[in-house]
This record gives sequence, C-alpha cells and structure tokens, in this order.
Amino acid sequence: MLAELHSLVWATSVETLPLDRVIVRKDDYLLVRSPSNPAHHWGNLLVFDRPPGAGDARRWEQLFELEFGEDPRVRHKTFAWDRIDGEVGLAHDEFVPRGYDLDESIGLVAERRQIRAHRRENRDVLIRALDPAPGANEELWQAVVELQVAGRDEHHDEAGYRDFVRARLDGLREHFRTGRGAWYVAVEPTHGDVAASCGVVVAGERGRFQAVDTAVAYRRRGICSRLVVEVAQRSAASHQTERFVIVADAGYHALGLYESLGFSRAGTDVMYGDGLTRPT
Repeated sequence: MLAELHSLVWATSVETLPLDRVIVRKDDYLLVRSPSNPAHHWGNLLVFDRPPGAGDARRWEQLFELEFGEDPRVRHKTFAWDRIDGEVGLAHDEFVPRGYDLDESIGLVAERRQIRAHRRENRDVLIRALDPAPGANEELWQAVVELQVAGRDEHHDEAGYRDFVRARLDGLREHFRTGRGAWYVAVEPTHGDVAASCGVVVAGERGRFQAVDTAVAYRRRGICSRLVVEVAQRSAASHQTERFVIVADAGYHALGLYESLGFSRAGTDVMYGDGLTRPT
C-alpha cells in the first residue's frame, strides 16, 4: 500500500503509525486506521487519490461515516489527498463552509551526508536517547508528554490531548523496541529540564522525524538545531539511516531552520479536518 503513495510525507507518516495500523485500498482512497489510538486524526483518516471536486465534501463525509461510524471513540473527520503540488481543487468551497480547517504542510528531505551543523547550535545541552522498555526512563518520557501538551493548539482540550500524546508515544515506543528508531531529549545540564525532544522512526534506510518540540523557556538558543543534527547522526550510526524526512507547517518558522541544516523541500501536502492535530 505504501508503494502506491506519491507523497513521501504520507508514506512516512503511515510508517510511524502503531503496529496495529490498518491500511486498506478502496476505489479512490486509502483507509488508514489506528485502533490503539482512535483520537489520532492523522492515524484515522481517508487519503484520496485526488483533491475534492464538486459535491465531494458530502460524499467524503459519508464515506468517513461508513468506515469509522461504528467506533464512538473516533470523534473527528480528517481527509487528505495524495498530491505534492499543493493542489486543493474545490476544497475551500466544499469544506470551509462546513467548519473544516485547512492544513498545509511542507515535506523536507535530506540525505545523511547533506545534514550539517548550525553555526549557532547549542553545545551545552545533553542529548539522550530514551529507553523504550516499559517502565524505563518514565520521568523523562512524562516530561516529553508535558512538553507536547504545552505546545498544543489552543482548541485542544488539555486532558484529552494528554491522553492522545501518551497513546501516540506508546505506539512509537513499540517501534523503538523492535529496533526501528529511537526517541531523544535535549537536557539542560544545570537543572535537568527537558528543553527539547524529538523521535525518528526508521523504515529501511529512511527515517521520519517525529514531534520536534522545544520548551518555550529554551527557544532561540540553538537547542533545536543541535538536537536535529545530532539525532540524525546517531540514527545514521545506530540504524544505518541514509535519508531523513521532516515536516513543518507551511507558514512555520521551522522551515528556514530545517533548510539551514541541509533539508530541501520535497512538496506540499494538504489536509482537511474538523478538529486537526498538528502533523508529526
């Protein structure tokens, strides 16, 4: 199924989903389901072959209800289409009047040898790989949860979002326990705070960065650039990762940072949903 996807963003996004993920080809879309994390909007959605045309909002909603309607835990509707040119078709006319939000994300790619250190990277923080085993490094894993909760979009309920993040990390830890990548934190050495964190899920020779976050109090100190570069280096050494994929919102300042580290834009992906989470 992944071989059918044109978008590297979507192919690697699916690779990061929990091991119980379900991917089914239908007539003009892929059904993507994550039974262990029904609150994950980008893990429970329909990915169509083309952008929406006239009447597709109603048709797509009916299809979503057909696929997910029997699971009361799925309380969102999220749609995407497998294009990298930013083409939206009639999405604005079809979905915005129904209360949907548009999300444009840019996929960036770098070969291992292209990634380079930023001249202002922070050399003081300590980069640690977390043990994914049950019960291991739980204080640090919890700090990662709280870091992501603190950075959530305002429309997300705190308690519900915390449950989502925990389930998402549980799914990622399953990948890491099988040797498919790792999660890393940047620790401030004086106080022991988790200043930033991210993960990389490895499939074959490519790795997909997950949830690159920096705590508000530690931003603009060169910590994120240090983290991304060192994590790529460690992933290449430990997992033989040759190609890295990272994603940023189209209007987000991180785009320039990632490009300064050697990443190049690989295309624009567009998604619609009635309660979007940020792509990771």
